Amino acid sequence: MKLSIVIIGDEILLGRVTDTNSGLISRTFAAKGWQTASVRTVGDSAEAILEAIEASLAESELVITTGGLGPTRDDITKGVLTGIFGGDMVMDDSVTRNIEEIFADRKLKLNELTRMQALVPTSCRVIHNRLGTAPIMWFEKDGRVLVAMPGVPYETRGMLPEVAAAVDERFGAGGTVLHREFTVTGISESALAERLAPFEDGLGDGFKLAYLPNPGEIVLRLDADYGVAEADTSSFEPLCESLKERLGAYLVAEGKLTPAELLLHKLRGWGYTLSTAESCTGGNIAHLVTAIAGCSDVFVGSVVSYSNDVKKGLLGVDAKTLAEYGAVSEPVVRQMALGVRRACGVDCAVATSGIAGPGGGSLDKPVGTVWIAASTPKETVAQRFHFGGDREAVIDRASAQALMLLAGML
Repeated sequence: MKLSIVIIGDEILLGRVTDTNSGLISRTFAAKGWQTASVRTVGDSAEAILEAIEASLAESELVITTGGLGPTRDDITKGVLTGIFGGDMVMDDSVTRNIEEIFADRKLKLNELTRMQALVPTSCRVIHNRLGTAPIMWFEKDGRVLVAMPGVPYETRGMLPEVAAAVDERFGAGGTVLHREFTVTGISESALAERLAPFEDGLGDGFKLAYLPNPGEIVLRLDADYGVAEADTSSFEPLCESLKERLGAYLVAEGKLTPAELLLHKLRGWGYTLSTAESCTGGNIAHLVTAIAGCSDVFVGSVVSYSNDVKKGLLGVDAKTLAEYGAVSEPVVRQMALGVRRACGVDCAVATSGIAGPGGGSLDKPVGTVWIAASTPKETVAQRFHFGGDREAVIDRASAQALMLLAGML
């Protein structure tokens, strides 16, 4: 069973907003046996939307669109869909009530433009959007289904389980899918590929190994293809065990774990708490940790010590050390890590100080130089790294490396 995704909106096409909906939709349905045939991104043009939807319907049993359902003049998806599936645009009383309830709950005044979002084609079945005012519309034609969803990621994310359940009811399971993911760290992608070359050479038809690199880690995904016969799937678990054996100590978790998730798991195992002292990463490490629900049992707080005055005043970094070695140095990050442990009363900490760029580098400390310290009740370790890429890349890589350094120590 094939799925095509159409992402609609000038803001996406122009790069003003990052598309997160297509990945979420693809992952959700892949787990149910659907194969994503394509992802198309188009602007708010009737011609472009029509072309993308027609091409998608031609190749897939299921098409999901997001975007273009709002109340403004550039939201034209409804009109295009009415042209494809027929029917008339009418006010749906149940959608009107849903919109009124949402505005009442939020204590907002409902204007006429928003009320007009209850105008939907008679050719669709409405799935009420409990999180927003744009209704989700279900269309069917010639055995194909199109579901038009809102483009707001929060609404798409919240309503997707209900849409997926409706798809299950309509089509049944998409097929048998076997896949396992493994989180690897401490090795480059190229070195990992060399290490796993014999394993990949031995994979039979219908089995595939994918490399999914992220800052600080590589996620390996082993898949049995959609066409693999039922009798051949018995070899899947032995393949997984063989892969784990070849990965050895580089395997840190079965399943996909971010560096922050892995660290929280390790900290909980020891019953330890965590704080961060961040200079060049500017609070990004704390952000990565606090983005994970339930982290409050481990994470206590952070000091973003961007200036030397804060390093000295809040973290207790020695002024003589700063003067002699500079902020980007081993003794400074060590003192930062110990200082934030003391200030926050925690068991463990990470600290960063570096030059994210694009300026500020020197011959002995070029842009991308970052000192990272990790501290536990047993020891404090500091390492120097040099990360390539622009400012954002340096911050992302330093943040991930700090998390993985402490996780490795635990």
